[in-house]
Amino acid sequence: MTGIIVVGVDGSETALRAAHTARDLAASVGATLHVVSAFDSDRTEVFGSGSDQWIVSDAGNAEKVARTVADSLRRPDANVTYAAARGKPAEALIREAERTGARMIVVGNRRMSGIGRVLGSVANSVAHNAPCDVYIAKTDVG
Repeated sequence: MTGIIVVGVDGSETALRAAHTARDLAASVGATLHVVSAFDSDRTEVFGSGSDQWIVSDAGNAEKVARTVADSLRRPDANVTYAAARGKPAEALIREAERTGARMIVVGNRRMSGIGRVLGSVANSVAHNAPCDVYIAKTDVG
């Protein structure tokens, strides 16, 4: 199975567990791992001191999260890319999978039990709407 495996990250420990599972799966089948972090607004703030200015945006923060996780997952047998994608997490993962022609999306099982199961979760939304296979990684501990 060559191709692309997409995984969503948000900086949480459970998302990092899903990303490690996705990396190992991608490496075992010779696929590229594409790490995605979602952002849902165009909020931008400019900070400055004298002639120095820094622009901080939700898109920039999402890209930083994706890049940091992607960098932590790199190893010789794993090709890892990253991106920030606009939208709510499930929508962003689905659109990114469509855009890249992904063969699979890996999501964690966070919020798939208790009240989260009733109200919905990223994994549930992705599983029902993805254009490709979905792997739900066990990320809750305990």
